[in-house]
Amino acid sequence: MSKRCSLSGEAGRVLEQAARPEQAARPEQAPELPAPDVDVMDAPDRVDTSPWHLLLFNDDIHTFDEVIMQLIKAIGCSASRAQKMAWTVHTEGKVTVMTGAFEECLRAEGVLAEIGLVTEIRG
Repeated sequence: MSKRCSLSGEAGRVLEQAARPEQAARPEQAPELPAPDVDVMDAPDRVDTSPWHLLLFNDDIHTFDEVIMQLIKAIGCSASRAQKMAWTVHTEGKVTVMTGAFEECLRAEGVLAEIGLVTEIRG
């Protein structure tokens, strides 16, 4: 004759589940949490279209030819216009290379920075 031992509490539940694998523990569903208190911001009515300015500053490192070639590459201007900008930056210390959308100025600034020209974008 065999006697059956029973355990109470958590230990008993674990043993019962081990004896019946078809009824293995299933993950309990997490209790539903209240929705967080979040402020939803509306999209702006208009996009900021204020012009941005790409400035080029003079340095004593680059030659006129280097500056002219990089200006042509950066903004697709004529050689004549690039020469005028190179002369202006040399004599006045800075020149506005272009005015436009921020992304356009940023792209052109990246091209000028390829050779280490000193630039700034102002809005």
